[in-house]
Amino acid sequence: MSAPNKQFDPVEVTPLHPDEVARMRDEALGAIAQAGDLEELKQVRLAHLGDRSPLALANKEIGALPPQARKDAGQRVGAARRDVTAVLEERQQVLEAERDERVLVEETVDVTLPWDRRPRGARHPLTTIQERVGDVFVAMGWEIAEGPEAEAEWLNFDALNIGPDHPARTMQDTFFVESEDSGVVLRTHTSPVQARTMLSRKPPIYVICPGRTFRTDELDATHTPVFSQVEGLAVDEGLTMANLKGALDHFASAMFGDGITTRLRPSYFPFTEPSAEMDLQCFVCRGDSVGNPDRPCRTCSSEGWIEWGGCGMVNPRVLVACGVDPDRYTGFAFGMGLERTLMFRHGIEDMHDMVEGDIRFAAAFGMEI
Repeated sequence: MSAPNKQFDPVEVTPLHPDEVARMRDEALGAIAQAGDLEELKQVRLAHLGDRSPLALANKEIGALPPQARKDAGQRVGAARRDVTAVLEERQQVLEAERDERVLVEETVDVTLPWDRRPRGARHPLTTIQERVGDVFVAMGWEIAEGPEAEAEWLNFDALNIGPDHPARTMQDTFFVESEDSGVVLRTHTSPVQARTMLSRKPPIYVICPGRTFRTDELDATHTPVFSQVEGLAVDEGLTMANLKGALDHFASAMFGDGITTRLRPSYFPFTEPSAEMDLQCFVCRGDSVGNPDRPCRTCSSEGWIEWGGCGMVNPRVLVACGVDPDRYTGFAFGMGLERTLMFRHGIEDMHDMVEGDIRFAAAFGMEI
């Protein structure tokens, strides 16, 4: 068996030759300098300092050298690897600093933007005021009645003494379902709910009928094709206009404050006889602006009164059509627009605000009106 080759010259091993080690080091340093971002620098680290890198493979060759040759070769390869590691760390710090500066510019957060990506909704004031009206009448012992929005033409018109030739039955005012001969309309008022109530139960009846109604109006500052009404119906023995006036006075006080005054002006509606328009004393000036140029009132145009809705005693023909004995029972009815009520209470001047769905409009009213 031959002895170890103690005369072996490590210079003759190519990966460990000083020039070759220097070349590998310079190649690594050049690659580091050319790395344009951290991802490229990561690839350079793997290529020149990883387990399969040239310098790592050269380092493995040292173990095969004679003992006297390992020291110089180890120092030479170790110095090259330290140089590469030091330069790589410096380059990484530079690239990280550039990345941080770029992120500050490209990913700037505007702290003035809404922080909540899922903002809270708000109850629409029409819904809230409808519930408030319901609470007022429920506290008086009345009930809330509801009915379909797509209604039979007979209930919407004929049962309410609105004859075939009445202008309200033309296509100009009414949305017909499918065709004018279909016999089904989108209700033009909530009065069909009153007719349904009289047909389904016996007096005494005290109900209010809130809900959406539909007419072929153009949307403008004071009109909308879809609007909300609340109508009231009372049918009992011995009811008079005095009972109607008392109920409306209480309703007005609940909506506009104590001390509000109402008045009734003669009018005409097919389903009531006698009929009246109900006016409110202006809740802003309380009538003080009438004839007083020094205190003009925009709310009532200095007239002292504001028209709120229609009312009257139920026409006996309507009672008969709905199966109620007009010789025994009398009734009164009234109807107001909820949009109009809301505009009066809160000084809203444009109907568009109620229908456009802007959450900022609804949120301003809170949870109670």
